[in-house]
Amino acid sequence: MLLGFEHVGMTVSNMERAIDFYCGLLGLHLRLRRTTAGGELAFLDAGGGMLEIAAPAHEVGPFRDVPHSEAGFRHITLAYDDVDAMVERLEEAGVSIVEGPRDAYNTEMIKRVVFVRDPDGILVELVERAAGR
Repeated sequence: MLLGFEHVGMTVSNMERAIDFYCGLLGLHLRLRRTTAGGELAFLDAGGGMLEIAAPAHEVGPFRDVPHSEAGFRHITLAYDDVDAMVERLEEAGVSIVEGPRDAYNTEMIKRVVFVRDPDGILVELVERAAGR
């Protein structure tokens, strides 16, 4: 029996910078951070699942967007009660806004949406859920 969504993992180039972004700016909560044989590992609680971030001891190459012609993860999405207020906060912190904020296309699921880039260039979608979700 499925219990729920557990976590998604990603690689970052700098653990401290990633924690500052995801916890300090986006509001996730650090639940575990430890040194491993290959670098550092952390689990950040997003309220409905976790974000596992790994910072290898070796240099990490740049993030690359997955082309629409290839299978793969395109972005992570986090839900907020006020996307526009989050955008103001992120702009003040110098975060790159890629698209939006704007009304969502899938209005049955999402009301407002904005896409930003994390410190490694990974695409992060911030949404306000549609009424009744």
